[in-house]
Amino acid sequence: MTAIFAKTALTPDGWRDDVRVELGGDGRIHGVDVGGTAAEAIGVAILLPAPGNLHSHAFQRAMAGLTENRGPSGTDDFWSWRELMYRFVAALTPDDVEAIAALAFVEMLEAGYASVGEFHYLHHAPGGGGYEDIGEMSARIASAAGATGLGLTLLPVFYAQGGLDGRPLEGDQLRFRNNRDSYARLLDRAEAAAAGAGADSTVGVAPHSLRAVSPGDLSAAAALRSDRPIHIHIAEQTAEVDAVEAALGARPVEWLLANADVTARWCAVHATHMNDKEVADLAASGATAGLCPITEANLGDGVFRGDDFLTAGGCFGIGSDSNVRISLVEELRLLEYSQRLTRRARAVLAAPGRSVGRTLFESACAGGAQALG
Repeated sequence: MTAIFAKTALTPDGWRDDVRVELGGDGRIHGVDVGGTAAEAIGVAILLPAPGNLHSHAFQRAMAGLTENRGPSGTDDFWSWRELMYRFVAALTPDDVEAIAALAFVEMLEAGYASVGEFHYLHHAPGGGGYEDIGEMSARIASAAGATGLGLTLLPVFYAQGGLDGRPLEGDQLRFRNNRDSYARLLDRAEAAAAGAGADSTVGVAPHSLRAVSPGDLSAAAALRSDRPIHIHIAEQTAEVDAVEAALGARPVEWLLANADVTARWCAVHATHMNDKEVADLAASGATAGLCPITEANLGDGVFRGDDFLTAGGCFGIGSDSNVRISLVEELRLLEYSQRLTRRARAVLAAPGRSVGRTLFESACAGGAQALG
């Protein structure tokens, strides 16, 4: 048993002084004693619960800054950024991915995160050929988490098609490709890899997006691990919203809620562009909105309807996504400031009678824990 003694700690009952936290050999909290002693304990001034980072693409940490030059067309956006990202992906080896992930995970710990949801879609060798071990890349992510001590919810991504018209993947996207059978085998292998990363590790399901899987693929993926987290990119870009509506007859969040059993195990990553009904219905489903304010600003995605979503009773968590900047404080600050800019008001996301910081921090802790299982 190890103990931490904090002069001040944020507990479920608010700020308390002289708090002793007992940790078991499994790394979990076994007891919290307010008014405890400092004997044989690690001493700290202030102790906070550590949130989970619910959405990360660790390999993108190494391309930070590479996409900040304006292209010759003068119309740089998410889609031009994505083409540069694909070119970067083409060069990465398993050793590269493990080293970059270890760097990113250390920075996440330094930023105050205790765990990460790694939305991992880089499965195969350059050109799309398979490694001898279908879980080679997933194992590298798990190894990096185990080496750094960061909790891991490994989310192997199911990417089956190149667009809503069902066209096959090609080019650099072939490194992401799976069908239903190979994805099931990948999940099994990822579970074995995550088990070696430590007690604070699990595996969830991640259909990439409505454009990357068919409706049948989405249902099949959700059924593979019915008690685990399931994460999906959705409604990040207005072009995506238009394309989904044209192909499926409904807006992305609207379609998902009507065609999948969306519950508290779901994390709707971004969910930036929603109408009033989608906001209310997503909040009512119990799903977590996975917000990544730094990345959403960097890519020019748009602003999440945070005030409306929280008013409707929705919950959110925070993710570092592209890892262009790994800072929990800046994610929360940018989330609030984006609301102030669009609402032209102050303290927009604060609960009545409470501070902005406390509201955002506790919401991120709760939403991250739910989304990461």
